[in-house]
Amino acid sequence: QVTLVESGGGLVQAGGSLRLSCVFSGRTFSMYAMGWFRQAPGKEREFVAALGGSTYYADSIKGRFTISRDNAKNTVYLHMNSLKPEDTAVYYCAARRSYRSGASTYDYDYWGQGTQVTVSS
Repeated sequence: QVTLVESGGGLVQAGGSLRLSCVFSGRTFSMYAMGWFRQAPGKEREFVAALGGSTYYADSIKGRFTISRDNAKNTVYLHMNSLKPEDTAVYYCAARRSYRSGASTYDYDYWGQGTQVTVSS
């Protein structure tokens, strides 16, 4: 069974930066595509970034966020720069039992508990 644990969220001013981390355990990390999603209050969970055989970004964060992974540490990161108030959400890490990355919540098999990111104006 795969377990995902996110960390790194917090309160930051607009224009600031945060780095989210997600530690993967239970299976061979390098064989899984990883994704980040977010969910704001009253909204559906939306795709942010994915990293597997290919790298994908949502248009809303392209050029500001970067997804990366360290297979030696079983960790995937989301580097977030130039944060905006509209980036405020709970951010979720997800893992897919395939190295083919995807942009839909249905593509992923395992989810973390989420970490809150709040950007003040």
